[in-house]
Formats: sequence, structure tokens, C-alpha cells
Amino acid sequence: MALRFQSNHDFTDVPIPTTTTRHAPQQSTGATIRRAKTLTRPERQVAPVPLINPQTAHTSSPTAATTTPNDYNGSEAWRIFTRVVTFWAPAFLLSSLGGLKDKATQQAWREKMTLCFIIMLLCGGLGFITVGFQAVLCPQTDTASSQFVRLGERPGILGVQGHVYNVSSAGSRDNVDFLAMSSFGGQDVTYLFQRTASEYTECAAVPFNIGRDEPCSSTTPCTITGIHADASSLSSIGFQATESLVGYSWDQVSALPNFMVIDGAVLNLGSYFTQHPSAVPGDKVDTALRALMQRPNGGKDGTRLFYTKSDLTSAVPCLKQRYYAGNIDKVTPGCFISQLILYAGLIVILSLVFIRFAMACIFSWFLSERLAGPPDSKYLASSAISPAVMPEGANVSIDSKHGTAPWAGPGGAKKLTKGNSNKAKTMNSSSSTLVNSDGPQPVMTLSSIGRELFAVCLVTCYSEGEDSLRTTLDSLSNTTYSDQRKLLFVVADGMITGAGEKKSTPDICVSLLEADPRFGNPTPMLYGAVGSGAKQQNRAMVYAGHYSEPSIPSM
Repeated sequence: MALRFQSNHDFTDVPIPTTTTRHAPQQSTGATIRRAKTLTRPERQVAPVPLINPQTAHTSSPTAATTTPNDYNGSEAWRIFTRVVTFWAPAFLLSSLGGLKDKATQQAWREKMTLCFIIMLLCGGLGFITVGFQAVLCPQTDTASSQFVRLGERPGILGVQGHVYNVSSAGSRDNVDFLAMSSFGGQDVTYLFQRTASEYTECAAVPFNIGRDEPCSSTTPCTITGIHADASSLSSIGFQATESLVGYSWDQVSALPNFMVIDGAVLNLGSYFTQHPSAVPGDKVDTALRALMQRPNGGKDGTRLFYTKSDLTSAVPCLKQRYYAGNIDKVTPGCFISQLILYAGLIVILSLVFIRFAMACIFSWFLSERLAGPPDSKYLASSAISPAVMPEGANVSIDSKHGTAPWAGPGGAKKLTKGNSNKAKTMNSSSSTLVNSDGPQPVMTLSSIGRELFAVCLVTCYSEGEDSLRTTLDSLSNTTYSDQRKLLFVVADGMITGAGEKKSTPDICVSLLEADPRFGNPTPMLYGAVGSGAKQQNRAMVYAGHYSEPSIPSM
């Protein structure tokens, strides 16, 4: 039975193996494709160069006549994007200064520059999320942990117009004991010091009592005379200014009488309500303040009320400047989002690290022994079809005529049918094996193979020279692992001739091989490659034999 397959390539292009040794001289193969640059892959547009000893001149591939190096079969959107990104490099500059003459090379260069540009953007975005994101959403002025000192949290401090002052060395003045007051640290004592309405510039144009009333009056006397509520004046009585502000929680604002919040700022309106115990007719701000104070606990936030009416909104700067006692000690939304992203990234990274660590431990402790360890006695006692027997039709393209592997011996082995194949699968070491006088046993016990594992050493090459390949293969062949259990699998990716080489890489690989004649001539087999259109149709051939190091001549 003959095995047939479809191919759109002429079989005169098929590389012909050699039966000469690796020391035999090789004849010239004619013109070759020399790989000079990596921006383009011209070997994809021309017919491949035949391997050693071609019997006839190869014919051009059908795609060679219709495909030119300047053709572009990629996405049009991607091509336009690359031109936009590399607008600073016009074609005449690439041709004259860069040495990129053809359009395909220029397009490949533009694509590489575009990829570098995208990588830079991604790295910049990652760096911004790591470093700059927190600085933008949560600047230092919004960091509650370093800016605010919570009310009652630390003794020895008092609050004046919202700022924290250390009064541990202040003592007392005008019958006011600052140390006793500072036992509940951070309470507002602004009402004790001298102030005038003219000091509050934000209240000059406000037509309400909150801006016109004098802070120090007969109903609200300022106890400490001669000392104003500013840092330079307070320092004279032992108040040491700090960079912190007094922080309040929402529960504290709710519990304190005459306290309210506007846009996060805590206002102490005790002096105002002392001067005006009753409602002021026609004063909209007074009406709004009394409505807020009548709300149940937790309802002292007047931000929405004051910012929804224009006449009340104009009074907000005056209220903040004159009655400011501190700020709500909370994390701002920007800080919350930045911390959320930071913790999410930390959790993801740590999760990946711990998962990889756990997987490595599981593989090392439980899986590696089963995958790479020597087989146990139970496994060796089982039976299997001998590797000298191949299925029917698997090797009709080589010299063997009995459906057996080339290494099965001169006589081959008896071909297995469905009946005795099923029988072979159920046989064990205690049962008799099939014996064939014409060749090896078609069924064998795994104990005859032994416990030593097999190793496959994969070597990939593209445009390497003979010296480079010999160095790699010599290194692998000189390893202490048994040669009987070691397979060198060399893959040559395309009919490529490296720069400075006289032979293509596949020619060099085959020339290093001492071909085993029992394997016959390799047959090219089709497979789907990475590409589009005709480039998806590719062929591969397998050459089998032995590799040995070159002998060193004796001196």
C-alpha cells in the first residue's frame, strides 16, 4: 500500500541526504541566500536552497513569482500607526542615513520602533502607578497620619485656630492653667486670646453677623489680654507651634456643642451662639446655622446646605477663617484610592510569589519523583510493544518492507495485527512473550530496558556556523550521561546561510551527521506553520544518524 499526500511544491526541491561521512568533501550548491540583517526575512519570499548533493536544479516556488520583498500583508491600521509613531523618520532619511533602501526593511524598522514606543509607554504607566499615582491622588498635604493630631489623643497640646501648639512649658496666665487644659490634648482655646473683626479679611464683604461681630465683646470676653492668636505672639507665653492640625472624628463633632463641619473643616461656633442666643431675623446664615444645630447627632455637616445656595456659599470662606478649629481626621478619597491600588498590587504580587513557591514545593516534594524519578518495580514488570515494531504503513517511505523499525535487524519483525496487538497489551512478565524467528520480540517487558532514564537534548539553530554548532554538540556529547540514553535533536529553522558562511545551516547540520543508511531517505512532510496564506504551508525532514567528535591528530 502506498502512502500519498498532497503538496504544492515540486519534489525536485526536496533535500537529498548523503551517505558520505562528515569528513567527505562537499560540492558547491550554487547560489545561496546570505543572511545579512535581521529586519527582514527574505528567505520567506524566495524558493529554498536545496540541501547537499541536489540531483537536479530546483524550480522556483509558486509563491516566489508572485511575492516581492516590498509586499506588505499586515494590518493596514498597524501600518498607519507605525507611520504616525515614526513620523520623525521619513523614508529618504532612512534610505540615505540609515542605509535602509527597500520599503520592506523600512517598514520592519518602523514596526520595531513602534514596539519600543509601546514598551516605553507601558513602562511609564507602570512607573506612574507605582510612584506617581499616590503623589497625585494623595499629596503630602492630604496625608492624615502626618498632618492631624486627633483631639484627646496626646496630652500637653492645645489648639488655636486649628493649629496644634505644645504648651508643656507654658504654665498659666491670667488665671488660666494651660497645663490643666492640655490634659485633654488638642481642645480649641482660640476664644481666650485677643482678636478683632478686621483681622479676618475674608469677612469684610459678608453682610451677615458672622462677619460683623467683634470676637472680643462684653458677652464673649477674651480672658488673656495683650496676647493675640498668632504664632509670634503665642510664643511669648511658651506656646510652641507645630506643623500639625487638630483632627476631629465625626463622633467627636457630634458630641461637642456648637461644632459643625463644612467641606471637612471643623468650626467652633460657641462664641457666635453666645453673642446671639436667639435667632437673628433676616439673617440667612444664622437661620442655616441654627437649622444645622437642631439636627440629631451626626447631622452637623453643612457642606451640602451651604454649597447649594449662592448667598450661603459666599459666607463659607469667612466661616472657615474666623471659626476654624481643626479638620475631620479622615483619609481623603484620593488617598483611599491610592492606598487601595497599592494594597491590591501588593496582594497580587505576593499571591503570585506564594503561589509559585507553593507550586515549586508541590512539584519538588510530590511530582518530580514521579516525572523524573526511576520507575518502580511494578512498572518495570509490565509489558509493552517492542520499539522495534512500528504500525502498519508508518514507514513505507524508507527501505524497510515489513512495517518494522530500521533498527529491528536484517530480517525485521513480525507485523502485529489487531488481535495479537490487544493480546500484547494484556500480557505481563509472568506470561510467555511472542517470539518470532524472523526478528526481535514484538512484545517485551520494560525491565529489559532498565531503570536509567532517557534524555533528549534539543538544539535550535538558525544562522549559526559550523564552529558554533560543533561547540554546542561537543559540549552535549561530552556530558557524563550515558550515550545509549541520550538523543541529540537538532532543529534547523529554515534554509538560511549565515553571514560569512559558505553553506546553509541545514547543510552544516547534515554534514556533521554520520547518516545511518538503515533509515533510508527522509520524506518531506507538510505541517501548518506560523504565517498567513502560502506561508502556512511548510515542510520538514528528519535525518537520523550519529554524531561523534572529530578526532585529534597525534603529534
